Amino acid sequence: MAHGDITHIDIPVSDLEAAKGFYAALFGWQIAAPPGFEDYPMWQAPNEISGGGLAPRDEGFTQPRSYVEVDSIDAALALVAEHGGTVTMPKMEITPTSWWAAFTDPDGNAIGLYEGVTDIER
Repeated sequence: MAHGDITHIDIPVSDLEAAKGFYAALFGWQIAAPPGFEDYPMWQAPNEISGGGLAPRDEGFTQPRSYVEVDSIDAALALVAEHGGTVTMPKMEITPTSWWAAFTDPDGNAIGLYEGVTDIER
């Protein structure tokens, strides 16, 4: 993945088990929770490129959110603020080599950011 690529899509769900069954049956997605993320099952599309997670729905997370890979979350968040967006989730660690953050653009669209090295890239 490169700077600017959409790398992940979170889908908020109310019932993880029901959602896993629904998306597996509908699209043929392989869905499993990685070790350490048991409450966050991740889906993989058949093209093995598209993927994301089934995240518990809450008040602030009610619509799917796409994540865009960036070279630097810190630099991207500075640009968000400079250009009229709002940071809604500061940079947070996923693993020792990966981080995420979220913002809304000036129209209120929720977008996530991802920075890191995947196991494939190591």
